[in-house]
Amino acid sequence: MDRRELLKSLATTGAGVGLTGLVARLGLEPPALRSEPASGGYGPLSRRRAKNTGRELLALPADFEYTEFGAVGSTMTDGRPTPSLHDGMAAFPGVGTVRLVRNHEVSGTGTPITDPALAYDRRARGGTTTIDVHPITRLPVRSWASLGGTVRNCAGGPTPWGSWLTCEETFDGTAEGFEKKHGYCFEVRAVNLPTSSEPVPAAVPAAPIVAMGRFYREAVAVDPGTGIVYQTEDRTRAGVYRYVPTQPGRLAAGGALQMLRVVGRPNADLRTGQTVGALLTVDWVQIPNPDPSTVSGVFDQGAARGGATFGRLEGCWWGNGKVYLVVTDGGDAGLGQVWQLEPRFDGGVLSLLFESRDSAVLERPDNLCVSPRGGLVVCEDGSGTDFVRGLTQGGQIFDFARNETTSGEFAGACFSPDGRTLFVNIQDIGVTFAIWGPWERGSL
Repeated sequence: MDRRELLKSLATTGAGVGLTGLVARLGLEPPALRSEPASGGYGPLSRRRAKNTGRELLALPADFEYTEFGAVGSTMTDGRPTPSLHDGMAAFPGVGTVRLVRNHEVSGTGTPITDPALAYDRRARGGTTTIDVHPITRLPVRSWASLGGTVRNCAGGPTPWGSWLTCEETFDGTAEGFEKKHGYCFEVRAVNLPTSSEPVPAAVPAAPIVAMGRFYREAVAVDPGTGIVYQTEDRTRAGVYRYVPTQPGRLAAGGALQMLRVVGRPNADLRTGQTVGALLTVDWVQIPNPDPSTVSGVFDQGAARGGATFGRLEGCWWGNGKVYLVVTDGGDAGLGQVWQLEPRFDGGVLSLLFESRDSAVLERPDNLCVSPRGGLVVCEDGSGTDFVRGLTQGGQIFDFARNETTSGEFAGACFSPDGRTLFVNIQDIGVTFAIWGPWERGSL
């Protein structure tokens, strides 16, 4: 009898300690139940057609709908082609629109996606695009290239002052054929842009925020109360960092870079052997040189002072008064961890919210966001069919969306300012989705 048959039999007979108790004891997760309201979900998924194109690209719960737009190669309002490899993203209030700022994880040398005169590096092809979306039709009104001359813009995070922080997942430089060093964070304005007679706002020169550190960057989350920026690193031995700005809201004015340390456990290795729900008190150690010449330079400086080691850190998002962190290869099974960090004074409390033991439950989580209702939206980048999973604050997981067209990863999940629309990308086909429906029926 395979696992699914066993669970079906248990559900029918109610044998022994009951389905829930025995499943917990066996360490199994019942696939047929993971989307149900009992776990915070919205019910079974089925293939849905995009409202504007009719294509069946996603499987969603009943009564949820979606549009697709912003496809790779399509011409933007500024006349430029939409770049490929859609990745991290955030939504902001526009003027009668929802404004999306979207990363493009493009590597290699070539023409930047913006005017080369405004690009950070004229030989780098990555950057960001911005899209104004109509709040009712959920279709684009206008779009433009908003930053260029960067490399592998993977994830990032929104700021409370209305900008997007885009991060380079690289340490390339002149040795790899570029004009400048890479591995930095850049700020892209999203709201209160200057008005002009142009059909789209004018792009501005791209400048790295060097004091925030140079490393294999992934994502950031900003504490709106303090302006402190929490940062993740995507390497097999990685650290969690925070940037304490001298002037909150003005990151380029300077600040201190620090690495997370577990109090009483110097150089704690949190990649395996962790207990869900256990509380770890943390503090922060200084990184003297945030702009090192070696790829592990920032990590090595923190580790020399007792900083903690994580696996490949990916998504990072602020919500519920906490920072949520994803380790894509973390845990005893190497399938992924979701951590939560609650800042307190000059330290904080770290705990493991969820760890996957089964690829059918969660495999290689990547980007994430927190919904206005407090649940977590987690994007998968696994080896097979990828899902958007929901995760409750209590650690219950469920399926919300399934990729019906390719095995490509989901990325860039974020909610509109009014909380009614979820935006997300499928990276390999280069398309953005707007999803809406009865959110109140579940935990997202």
